[in-house]
Amino acid sequence: MDERIDISLVVPVYKEESNIDPFLHRVEKTFHDMGVAYEIIFALDPSPDRTEDIIQKAINRNNRIRMLVFSRRFGQPAATMAGILTCKGRTCAVIDVDLQDPPEIIKTMYEKLAAGNEVVYARRRSRKGETLIKKAIAYVGYALINKLSDVSIPRNTGDFRIMTRRVIEELRCLNESHGFLRGLVAFVGFKQDYVDYDREERHHGRGNYNQLTGSLKIGLNGLISFSSRPLFVMSVSGFILAGLSFLLGTWYVLQKIMGVDLTPGLPTTILVVSFLSGVQLLGLGLIGEYVGRIYDEVKRRPMYIVDRKVNFKE
Repeated sequence: MDERIDISLVVPVYKEESNIDPFLHRVEKTFHDMGVAYEIIFALDPSPDRTEDIIQKAINRNNRIRMLVFSRRFGQPAATMAGILTCKGRTCAVIDVDLQDPPEIIKTMYEKLAAGNEVVYARRRSRKGETLIKKAIAYVGYALINKLSDVSIPRNTGDFRIMTRRVIEELRCLNESHGFLRGLVAFVGFKQDYVDYDREERHHGRGNYNQLTGSLKIGLNGLISFSSRPLFVMSVSGFILAGLSFLLGTWYVLQKIMGVDLTPGLPTTILVVSFLSGVQLLGLGLIGEYVGRIYDEVKRRPMYIVDRKVNFKE
């Protein structure tokens, strides 16, 4: 591509037919006001609605809009990475199409990038439209990840960020299948800054993932992908619990020797055994997560498969 592109905007989409046009209206105005050369890449998991048709109409209207269509649904993390690794811009921004993240602050993020930063991410001051449970999971999840992980992932952030070509090429070298962008960008490092903003409610419709299970999955992905310390924590916990069980057993034997029954029926023993069983199952599940991640990585399957590239000039 001969034309110089200042900003590539990557937008993962799935079943978002009602949000495409309002999103483009605000994004195109933002880039026009900035006076930059841009491309907008929609990374589309095949949708049962009219999302693809609406994007195609937008491409016919604006030659700077492009579309990646995958062979099947690979999920948002894979779609995001596909757009990043395909873009041609000097910089690349990532944003969701639901307008919870205001496109207008890309201007401020781009200015901070030009001031010498390699990454500028958007940090949420408030979260409208999110349940208390999701906010609690996010708070606990970031605390655990930053406590146990080998890299520090900024709190109250999502994938909404902008990065330089230097960071994009480093991401290309990582070649990991999970695509946890927040963690990968934090791992790459370099000089990073942030912009605070208030997150809005979705412009239209509902999100395509469950707020509870989706948040748990993202948090677990970040924890497992960037630290082996949970395994160490489980080992220490097992050692401590085994010691406590030994002491409890010793106390029970001494009672029998002295002919004293201070704990009739020893109900506490039943509770302790149940608790230890739960800890064992938790440990096995944790080990299973790591083994499953190893299994996925050694297969070396591609993170995504592109069916069609629309309006890309190779």
